[in-house]
Amino acid sequence: MCRSERYAEASPALEFMRQSAQLRQSPGASIWREERIGLDIEEYAQAQPDWVLNYEQLSRGSFEGYFQHVQLPGVRLVSESMNCAARQRGSIGSGGIGLSLPDKLCTEAFFHGQRAGRDCVMVGRGTELDLTTPINFSHVAIVVDERLLSEVWEYSFLEPRPQWLDGQVVLDVQPATAASVRAAHARALDAITMDPRVINEYDRSIRVRDDLLLEWIKALPLRLEVSETESFVARKHLVKRVVAIASEWVDEPPTVLEICRLIGCSSRHLEYCFGEVLGISPSKYLRLLRLNGAHRDLKRLDQGSCSIHDVAARWGFWHMGAFSLEYKRQFDELPSTTVQTRRTFGSRVESTCSAL
Repeated sequence: MCRSERYAEASPALEFMRQSAQLRQSPGASIWREERIGLDIEEYAQAQPDWVLNYEQLSRGSFEGYFQHVQLPGVRLVSESMNCAARQRGSIGSGGIGLSLPDKLCTEAFFHGQRAGRDCVMVGRGTELDLTTPINFSHVAIVVDERLLSEVWEYSFLEPRPQWLDGQVVLDVQPATAASVRAAHARALDAITMDPRVINEYDRSIRVRDDLLLEWIKALPLRLEVSETESFVARKHLVKRVVAIASEWVDEPPTVLEICRLIGCSSRHLEYCFGEVLGISPSKYLRLLRLNGAHRDLKRLDQGSCSIHDVAARWGFWHMGAFSLEYKRQFDELPSTTVQTRRTFGSRVESTCSAL
């Protein structure tokens, strides 16, 4: 039996799925919507509700980002766009599985060291996120409670949730399938934005959630052979090790050659591994790592606690003139401006669904 036939056969189970007490969870579950525009990458990362994220700005210029989060029972809907290239690392919550699909993508993204094009679905557990995105990137995503995902999968396809959903995977999908998911995601967000009853009335929110969740799941394969080669695992491990070493020695940053001697690899191999895993050279990434660290510290700098010079030295920048010039090229403002300026965000809209 083909996939479409199995889905059609399972579709009558949708009404039963919506009536399942376990699937619906508690009627008093929190339902809300939040929308933000961020003009500082550090504050933007920290503003994402309930998530612990660190964003590193990889391209030059003033940062501008936008996100919309909608929390429905067991599922969070996400839409995000950024004008600067960035690396996102952190956690988007335990017990959840994230699905992401690029919307606007000028070049490839990198998801846990795997290349992702525009018509690729990125799948990963919420406990660990590692996503490197290019300039002018946007995507749509959902984060699903794994128990809910297991139930929906079983009701839809009459078999248990596959094990590959517990890993970090990039899946190529047909352009028409990707377009269908993007359109369904946009319709759901538009319905929630234009009609407050969707987040104020529990039954409406469940209908929107289930329809969108099924659209995402239909884009996934029933079975997938996932086999990370030893060389792929070794490349990811090497990049992770180099970043850890550089993070420990930020005040006296080692050169690429010193790192190569320390870990026992050639500079050519190191260049290759960083290009394959992050799409950037090691020397450029490690310098940007320190610039972003200085930027974070300057955002938190209290009057009288320490000076801009102290922060620069802490991150291995000893010549203030050169540091100020490089900092301005990267963030489009002087270090002193960062200290003096407190960015603001756009609108926040929140609604909690009360118990029925």
